[in-house]
Amino acid sequence: MTSDIFDQIAPGWYNFRHWTIFRSELEVLARRWQNGRLLNIGCAHGPDFLPFRQGFTLHGIDFSTEMLALARKYSRKFDFTVSLARADASYLPYQAEVFDWVISVATYHHIRGEKERQAALDELRRVLKPGGEAFITVWNRWQPRFWLSGKEVAVPWRTGGKTLYRYYYLFSYPELERLVKRAGLSVLKAFPESTCRLPVKFFSRNICLLVKKGDSIG
Repeated sequence: MTSDIFDQIAPGWYNFRHWTIFRSELEVLARRWQNGRLLNIGCAHGPDFLPFRQGFTLHGIDFSTEMLALARKYSRKFDFTVSLARADASYLPYQAEVFDWVISVATYHHIRGEKERQAALDELRRVLKPGGEAFITVWNRWQPRFWLSGKEVAVPWRTGGKTLYRYYYLFSYPELERLVKRAGLSVLKAFPESTCRLPVKFFSRNICLLVKKGDSIG
């Protein structure tokens, strides 16, 4: 996946996903965390910042220049201040242990390669303060629409009379938890999105993880 694809998708995405689909989950976290320095990895145009406008110092990275331009527009529209940087999730431009909290909504499933996905989770741990928590969401391999697919899929997006394809790596609950633990983070909770109506979480569209970095480095 190149940033060029998301640069082309950005204008349509700004309208299609103008509001976060994880509002309920993020509002719960904003109440749980209350204040502090928060990083949004793969922030896109910025809707996931909204629950954290009060009491938090906001930072965001994305590898798409156009998404970041729209994030600046979004922050002006909703009157919040955020520091944005163009960067890759596998190499965050921050010193170690500088963020109290991290969110990463629908980002890690766009990363190609197992080493690269692991590197991104290692980076999350590196920048998170001891005792800090992070919220991660990815698409689930076992959601019904992908039962006949492999772990890697190309999902189409129509824009400007052409079709663009977004790369997705589809995680299972056990695999994502394993990678997170390998990065040195503990899993506090693994759960489906709040809108999931399926009786078994393992078939949910999204996998949501709340994770924590230990109080001491180890």
